[in-house]
Amino acid sequence: QVQLVESGGGLVQAGGSLRLSCASPGRTFSRYTMGWFRQAPGKEREFVAAIRRSDNNRYYADFVKGRFTISRDNAKNTVYLQMNDLKPEDTAVYYCAAQTAGSDTTVEITTARRYDYWGQGTQVTVSS
Repeated sequence: QVQLVESGGGLVQAGGSLRLSCASPGRTFSRYTMGWFRQAPGKEREFVAAIRRSDNNRYYADFVKGRFTISRDNAKNTVYLQMNDLKPEDTAVYYCAAQTAGSDTTVEITTARRYDYWGQGTQVTVSS
């Protein structure tokens, strides 16, 4: 069982920054692909970023390219999402997720249903 707890969300003005954290104490973090997804009201959950277990390659949705950075600290069992130059359209609940098994293809890594464990989410609100 993998328990994930997100933190770091909040209210920020457009152009500002936030760093989200996702912790899973007691887990061997390096064994899992970790992803960030977000869901705005009335919208489907969408892929934001992920870091692959096999080689730590990072993947990003086009809409966050150049603005967001995913990283991990295996010793602390924590994954981070650094968000810069935030825009009002980034407003959503952000979820971290763990993938314990998969083919490690781009499709697998960016598809929400392929993740096995999810946190409760943290709210990010960006004002214009």
